[in-house]
Amino acid sequence: MSGKASSSQLSVSSSGSGGLSHVYIQHPPLRCNVPRSRGLFYDDGNKLLCSPTSDQVFSWKTAPFDPLVAPTSDLISEGPILSIRYSLDAKIIAIQRTSQEIQFFHRETGQNFCHRCKPESESILGFFWTDCPLCNFVLVKNSGLDLLACDAESKSLQLVKTRKLNVSWYLYTHESRMVLLASGMQCKTFSGFQFSSAGIVCLPKFEMIMAKSEANSKPVLAAEDVYIATIYGRIYCLQIDRVAMLLHSYRFYQDAVVQQGSLPIYSSQIAVSVVDNVLLIHQVDAKVVILYDIFANSRAPISAPLPLLLRGLPRSNSFTSRSTAKDSESPEANINDSESKIYGDDWTFMIPDLACDVSNKLLWKINLDLEAISACSSEVPSVLEFLQHRKLEASKAKQLCLAITHNLILERRPVLMVAKAVEVLMVSYSRSLKTGSYLKGIKDTEDNAQFKSLKTNPKVNKEKLSGGAESSSTEVHISSSQSQQLGPVNSPLNASVSERQESQLTSPAISPDEMYSFVFAPVEEEMVGDSSYLVAIILEFLRSASSVKKKVRPNINVLAVQLLARNERYAELSLFIINKVLEPSKKVAMQLLESGSQNSQVRKLGLDMLRQLSFHHDYVLQLVQDGYYLEALRYARKHKVVTVRPSLFLEAALASNDSQLLAAVLRFFSDFTPGFKTTSDCHTYNRILYEMNSAVAV
Repeated sequence: MSGKASSSQLSVSSSGSGGLSHVYIQHPPLRCNVPRSRGLFYDDGNKLLCSPTSDQVFSWKTAPFDPLVAPTSDLISEGPILSIRYSLDAKIIAIQRTSQEIQFFHRETGQNFCHRCKPESESILGFFWTDCPLCNFVLVKNSGLDLLACDAESKSLQLVKTRKLNVSWYLYTHESRMVLLASGMQCKTFSGFQFSSAGIVCLPKFEMIMAKSEANSKPVLAAEDVYIATIYGRIYCLQIDRVAMLLHSYRFYQDAVVQQGSLPIYSSQIAVSVVDNVLLIHQVDAKVVILYDIFANSRAPISAPLPLLLRGLPRSNSFTSRSTAKDSESPEANINDSESKIYGDDWTFMIPDLACDVSNKLLWKINLDLEAISACSSEVPSVLEFLQHRKLEASKAKQLCLAITHNLILERRPVLMVAKAVEVLMVSYSRSLKTGSYLKGIKDTEDNAQFKSLKTNPKVNKEKLSGGAESSSTEVHISSSQSQQLGPVNSPLNASVSERQESQLTSPAISPDEMYSFVFAPVEEEMVGDSSYLVAIILEFLRSASSVKKKVRPNINVLAVQLLARNERYAELSLFIINKVLEPSKKVAMQLLESGSQNSQVRKLGLDMLRQLSFHHDYVLQLVQDGYYLEALRYARKHKVVTVRPSLFLEAALASNDSQLLAAVLRFFSDFTPGFKTTSDCHTYNRILYEMNSAVAV
């Protein structure tokens, strides 16, 4: 487990308990206790936790994690059990009986057959199923790899290819599709192969770093000190150096294995988890967890070390020290006591995010507390960037980002800090549009009615080595016609897309519209006093949006106009409009006209904007409203504005009590509007004009 050959029997790991934390497990756990169980085995290819008895195998699905899921059962024959794995199509169960024999059971027919090592000098270290087109079953022996094709109908394994290697022990994870074979006196020399649906990739041999405690000592690297982890779609090998007290990391490429650096460890017992692409290092002796974000290109932890927290335990079970002797003798009390322990003596951590209490047959899922992590740091831009990369709880990450940004502005934090925070959000939004994750998230939430390379020379691309580009999370497969060959030399080794689809269903990215609705509009209502600060923040937001070439809706520009006019900063407002700092639009123009009631220059800017944007109808109406009737008529004629009713001009001319103006308007419509002379408006206003002239004559 813990990133090793995951179907091997679980081993003892760690002990401890927790308090306040950034990482937690949720009660109740998945309870896997069956009568006469012969141990627990984890099949990471199918995400099954298996508990065999003498004649049955009980299995629980662990993804999606449901502590109340019911097990399925399959009949098997009696015999020793060293390892169990289901085929990827779930039709066959393979059980390693001894170091020489593996037995296969067809689940539908109940038929079974055996495969044995022919040279008795060879021993089976383990096995795994693959979706590789060349072979679907790989046998790991001390003499190398046997690539086999399992045919359930003919009850046989056909040998496809053999890779001869000396093997001391091995690691395999289905998520990475990669197997690492350790060899040498110190078990620090590794050969690697990746078995994917596109073919087989053979990695170059490499050696891991091991410090010496004494001049002549040669420490041996143990299997439990090495992990294969997939983080942001990139495959890493993590190695514990107990002498140097460091965790070394290596990244795999098709033509190179490159050391990425080292992280300090503070405990003799170490376990590793990966939750939502965050690396968790459990310092078991110290009983704390340290979090690292590899994407941040920093060796500093995300937060201070804190214990693993158990949530949801009933209050009556939280104080086991107060239990009476009678209670402690009952089976129920014993179960509750065992479920309240953190880092028990028989805990084993399984890559990526599971922890199994072997002795009590309990399985826990490890979770991040994003809210607690967000509250632990004053480096707001860094916190926002961290949250923008979270996928498993994208909705919560998005809400936290909005709340943090809202509070930053409301608390009038330095403009530079808020500008950096806003820039992080805009860059993330732009990136999510390019990768399609934002639009995919919108589609998924609508469906529920709620709200993803190293060159041949690894020294060429320094950014890729440091994990500086999220685009590397997109898998590059080898074509099926090249299944026996290496893929493109400039492609890194990445995890299967299918393994990551679940974590990419939604995105925490925040659009400019959401920034307006959930940040700027509420802040404008809540903020008191001079609005100059909010204007400065809005301008920084507009700059950030422009830098990533994203247009914003008019609402935010309208708000800026309102705030500037409210403080009578008409000169600045004019400059922002003239220099197009505030993007022209009909809504902005109408707001300028409204705000220009106290400033003729601002109103003129609004009129000019309507005219420049060719909103002729609205421009004519505004001219009429301002009393420029003849100018409005000439403009309407020039631009063929036929949507304005003649009665509008006639009523305005009449209201001016100027008979000459009324006569001019009537003459204009009579000359240039076909059929006007036959309308009731023409007759009515001609009569009114006659009466006005008669009154003057008298």
